[in-house]
Amino acid sequence: MNVYVLASELRMGLVAIDWMLAVQIANTLILFLVLRKILFKPVTAFMEKRENEVKSQFDAAALKKKEADQLISEYSHKIRNAEDEGKEIVRSAVQRADKRTAEILKEAEHKASEIKEATQKEIEQEKVKAINTLKNDIADMAILAASKVIHKDIDGDQHKVLIDQFIQEVGDTAWHN
Repeated sequence: MNVYVLASELRMGLVAIDWMLAVQIANTLILFLVLRKILFKPVTAFMEKRENEVKSQFDAAALKKKEADQLISEYSHKIRNAEDEGKEIVRSAVQRADKRTAEILKEAEHKASEIKEATQKEIEQEKVKAINTLKNDIADMAILAASKVIHKDIDGDQHKVLIDQFIQEVGDTAWHN
C-alpha cells in the first residue's frame, strides 16, 4: 500500500505520474511516427503538389494576361494605323477629286472658249454675208436708179430728186467693213 499511497499522492489533477503516463507518451510517439509516415508525408506531398499547381496556374494566368496586354497593344497599334491609312485614302481621294474638278473646269472653259470663237466666226461670217447681200441690193438699186436716169432726160433738179429718192430707199446705211 505504500506504493499505492505514494502513487495516489503523486497524482495531480487529472494526470497521474506513473507507468501509465509513460505508456501514453510512448503510444503518442508511436502514433505520431505512424501518422507522420502514413498521413503527414502524403498530405504534405499533396499540399505541395496542390500549391505547385496553383502557382503554375497563377503563372499561366499572368502569362496569358501579358499576352493579352501585348495583343491589345498590337491591335491598338493596328487600329491607329488603319485609321491613319483611312485618313490618307480619304485625303488622296479628295486631292484626286479636286484635281479632276480642276481638269473638268479647265476643259469646260476650253470648250466654252472654242464655242465662243466658233460663234464669233459664225457671226462674222453672217455679218460679211449680210453686208455682201446689202451691197448687192444697193448695187442693184444703183443700177436701177442709173437705168431710170438713162431712160429719162433729166436736168439738175430731176437729178437731185432721183438722188434723194435713192437715199430714202436705201436709208441711212453706213458701210462698215
